[in-house]
Amino acid sequence: MSAPEGHAYTADSIKVLGGIEAVRKRPAMYIGDTGERGLHHLVYEVVDNSVDEAHTGCDRIDVKIHTDGSISISDDGRGIPVDMHKTEGKPAVEVIMTTLHAGGKFDRKSYAISGGLHGVGVSVVNALSEWLEVEVRRDEQQYFQRYLRGEPEAPLKVLGHAEGTGTKVTFKPDGEIFANTEFKYDVLINRLRELAFLNGGLTIALADERTERKEELHYEGGIIAFVQHLNANKTVLHPDVVSFRREQEGLSVEVALQYNDAYGESIFSYANNINTIEGGTHLSGFKSALTRTLNAYARRQDLLKGDSAPSGEDIREGLMAVLSVRIPEPQFEGQTKTKLGNGEVEGLVERVVNDELGAYLEVQPTAGKTIVTKAIRAAEAREAARKARDLARRKGALGGGNLPGKLADCQSTDVAESELYIVEGISAGGSAKQGRDRRFQAILPIQGKILNVEKARLERMLHHREIATLISALGTGIGADEFDLSKARYGKVIIMSDADVDGSHIRTLLLTFFFRHMLDLIRAGRLYVAQPPLYRVRRKGKEQYVHTEDEMRRALLKLGLDGAALEVPRIQRRLEGTELDALCEVLSRLDANDRALRKRGLALTRLLASARDGQLPVYRVLAGDEETFLFSEDELAARLAEIEAASPAPPPPSSSPASEATKDESEETPEAKRHVQVQEIHEMHAVAKTLARLQEHGFEAKDLAPETDGDPADPMLRLEIDGDARPLASLTEVLPGVLEAGRKGLDIQRYKGLGEMTAKQLWETTMDPERRTLLRVRPEDEVEADQMFTILMGENVQVRREFIEKHALEIANLDV
Repeated sequence: MSAPEGHAYTADSIKVLGGIEAVRKRPAMYIGDTGERGLHHLVYEVVDNSVDEAHTGCDRIDVKIHTDGSISISDDGRGIPVDMHKTEGKPAVEVIMTTLHAGGKFDRKSYAISGGLHGVGVSVVNALSEWLEVEVRRDEQQYFQRYLRGEPEAPLKVLGHAEGTGTKVTFKPDGEIFANTEFKYDVLINRLRELAFLNGGLTIALADERTERKEELHYEGGIIAFVQHLNANKTVLHPDVVSFRREQEGLSVEVALQYNDAYGESIFSYANNINTIEGGTHLSGFKSALTRTLNAYARRQDLLKGDSAPSGEDIREGLMAVLSVRIPEPQFEGQTKTKLGNGEVEGLVERVVNDELGAYLEVQPTAGKTIVTKAIRAAEAREAARKARDLARRKGALGGGNLPGKLADCQSTDVAESELYIVEGISAGGSAKQGRDRRFQAILPIQGKILNVEKARLERMLHHREIATLISALGTGIGADEFDLSKARYGKVIIMSDADVDGSHIRTLLLTFFFRHMLDLIRAGRLYVAQPPLYRVRRKGKEQYVHTEDEMRRALLKLGLDGAALEVPRIQRRLEGTELDALCEVLSRLDANDRALRKRGLALTRLLASARDGQLPVYRVLAGDEETFLFSEDELAARLAEIEAASPAPPPPSSSPASEATKDESEETPEAKRHVQVQEIHEMHAVAKTLARLQEHGFEAKDLAPETDGDPADPMLRLEIDGDARPLASLTEVLPGVLEAGRKGLDIQRYKGLGEMTAKQLWETTMDPERRTLLRVRPEDEVEADQMFTILMGENVQVRREFIEKHALEIANLDV
């Protein structure tokens, strides 16, 4: 859908409703949280704006993760308006970037359909960024403006002539807001793939400069290709994807579905490209129409016995479906938009599914009979499962009043504070029972590997002792007709398994169970994975537990600094204690900056050597073998013009095929030799910030460069650790020296099993709320999670083998 014909997208399109002062104080109100989900939500807000442009002519979006931790999103849309806003007295792009509830999506003129109707998206991104840069190509000009924590650093300026139109937004999340500012490629690619499917014909590319991973997404088939992608690793029951689309009164409904031989259902619903994971009126309409239409067809074909008919749950067994609606004025619950509330949508979806699916079944009777037969078998299995449940209750296995004998329950009846630890192994379970706080912590040991529920119906699950015990302990019941989250007996359910291959397998089996049969428990944020330590480190009578390799590096640094001192002879200064700790933290940041630069063919020393009057370059231009560092957009434009003027005119095309055939392929043309590559040095901002902190400690950038001809008898620095003094030629030698000292005299114990720890150690490392590390399991991307469980736990062995071979080299800790 496009903007109404004849309407110009100008500053007059931008309606202003408020400011952004409160965003930095309460960011969770606007992006959900300040963890990983909120961090990536910043990217989605900007990308969603570009996708909205896709309905007005944009056909390509490029997302690039830079090595300095920033990210850029560019599109070839109309470009954000840059003319002066009448009421605000500043350019429209600045209004959009700095004013909450400002945008072109409130009047249904500039955008007929949009996911970002609240108008807070990009202004919130700006407010929560350390810095943000916006570049606009519009009216044959290129415009640029930079912001620091939401405030303009300078007025909007014109960089020069530009071809075409579009917008590029580059930002770096603010470390004062987010504890972790590292974007994850896999998280982003899943959302971008989803958007590419939902907007057939749109090209979305993601590139990661840190790892050189990149992918270009383009699906002409739209949501038909989406369903095919989702069913790629499953056995489908009918070859064709059933799909249909209808537009009515400004609303659009698009459906694609296909059945497979799995025992669960997977329906992914969207409203204006937003994944409505909590469903809403569109999903309700789809489910009711699907049940009614298929049961009516079954009766007409005389496929049912008596008056009984499969329930909605039976009808949806094995269903893979994508439902996408586009609405001019959607009503979402909250800014994160997880549930649709428009009442008029439910009736429209029902009518569309009734009409279109009914017509399909009439012309494809074989597919219809296959689908109904599966639903009838599902109904029979459900009845068998009900009988199994009743039998289990009579025997006490599922009865709420008769808890499992192996469960060591807690004393508290307050669900909010109660915790259930699902512990791998009887031995570890015994240690956990001894070490726990029995007031609020319950322990459920499980023996061996539980049933893989990806390959089993509910009836078989209920006959599995460990799963029946788990269901009974949780108290929620099981199955769509019985599961009730409000009956859960514990506020936290914590999986605690060994840090080895078997432990990972058991954890995956448990996660499969919860994802397939208790997804609402995950959505409520009540499922966790405990993180036992990898190592115990001892030195000088001190003991420390370490969970990750990065944490080990920090621990070694801390141990090396214990009793260390750094002498600076030239200024007769001695650094030790907290002062030396702070200097090493700055040097660690510079080391990280250097590693990021080297991934792009640069080095920190090279960048520092090219500085001009203390200013670091922002661009690097390679023209053939010639390298130039530039310090502003104006210098870049001038350099590119200079290169273009010096380049020879291209030779006329050859009309002789013979001459082309005899041409020496190794011979480079002048154009190839003068190939121009422009590299924007985003890392410069982080480096400059770290160098400023280095100056606070009395050192300059030149102190980082090693003195190749220095006098060993008169070194720049002396590092003293435990009475041992060593000369250092530069600041870059300080960290390696401290880390080397930190490794001396260490006693390192590697933990592989929980049973290796005493009850006291298990409490101190994994169960004490004051010191433990828990990972909350969240459905960040239910589409990708569905795919992953199918690959890892499904029937298709070949697909699993290919997945393992593809990712074998990514394993960080291989336990053999």
